Amino acid sequence: MGKIVRKEPLAEGVVLLEIEAERVARSAQVGQFVVLMPYETSERIPISLHNWDRDKGTIEIVFQVVGRTTNELASLEVGEEPYALLGPLGKPLELHKYGLVVCIGGGLGIPPIYNIARGLREAGNKVISIIGARTASLLILEERIRSVSDKLIVCTDDGSYGEKGFVTDVLRKLLEGNKIDLVIAIGPVPMMEAVANLTRPFEIKTIVSLNPLMLDATGMCGVCRVKVGGETKFACVDGPKFDAHQVDFADLKRRLAMYKEEERRALEEWKARI
Repeated sequence: MGKIVRKEPLAEGVVLLEIEAERVARSAQVGQFVVLMPYETSERIPISLHNWDRDKGTIEIVFQVVGRTTNELASLEVGEEPYALLGPLGKPLELHKYGLVVCIGGGLGIPPIYNIARGLREAGNKVISIIGARTASLLILEERIRSVSDKLIVCTDDGSYGEKGFVTDVLRKLLEGNKIDLVIAIGPVPMMEAVANLTRPFEIKTIVSLNPLMLDATGMCGVCRVKVGGETKFACVDGPKFDAHQVDFADLKRRLAMYKEEERRALEEWKARI
């Protein structure tokens, strides 16, 4: 497995890693993800691809340090190697010339929006990007997103930077004065659900990226099942991108909350050993 060649803190508890992964970089497409294991005893965790460089043979991922496994991943330094890295995984986003596309990234949904906005713009679309965070200190990758957008609108919940309010507040204004052909939203589940509810009356094609519990990431275990259009889908092989208007968000939120106690206990046990 390739070494970590760059480690960069982007905000409090948010880390960017650039990792040597020639085969992944060579095959990566817009909207895909990888699965990592920091150590042999670690869990497997899916992380969206932020960027890749086919010439250098490297990929970039961005993650938030929350539980045991992300703490383990953050403990790795430049020159060290994750125990395992699998990818690229998931269906790539279909890149067509839609027209006016709005790409929305909230919090840790911002990193994957970078390659999505870039790909859609390269396909001939006009791209308006909206990124948001709770406060200015948690906002990440602004200039990168700006570089692949025709227009970028930044907002913070508390108004400490950019427009005050949620990304959905900005989207509502855009919907009132523009003919939007596609909306893509990635971020916290409540945010993606709110975006879907906003665009539904306008009948605008809306895509979200789902983040259910995931284990093998190859379609074998069924852990990442989600309900879309009344059918069971596996996020790892059928997604992670889905029609937002067909997603059962209530079921998704219920499944995401199933192992909160086990996750808390695992983190406490890991901290007790270090």
